[in-house]
Amino acid sequence: MKRIFAPLLLLAATPVMAQGSGPDAPYAHRQLEDSAQETEASALMETLRCIQCQGQSIADSDAPIAGAMRSEVRQRIKAGQKPEQIRGWMIRRYGEYVSFEPEASGAGLILWLLPILLLLAGLLMARGLFGKEKP
Repeated sequence: MKRIFAPLLLLAATPVMAQGSGPDAPYAHRQLEDSAQETEASALMETLRCIQCQGQSIADSDAPIAGAMRSEVRQRIKAGQKPEQIRGWMIRRYGEYVSFEPEASGAGLILWLLPILLLLAGLLMARGLFGKEKP
């Protein structure tokens, strides 16, 4: 009985062991010493989406991946990189989805133009339906 129970117990504990128990990223919950750099980092973090939470910025999310992303932003700002360089790196690493402000080129251009095109199509349809004069 013990031979069967021990492996089942280990199997049940596997999800608990899979949770990240490593150390936090150094700047996940700690601000930069230079207030100007921290302001720059905070502004950038508000424009980057947490890839786990999807609807929250990395500044607002409590997810471990958001903490790692915050730390990465702060470390790169501290090293002297500009926010646009960091944004570009994040987009290359995580994809265009990570940005709350997608670029107006390529697939992002479709996202910018689609609402306008749908509005124009709706106006043309409404004009066709309601614009006919009765004899």
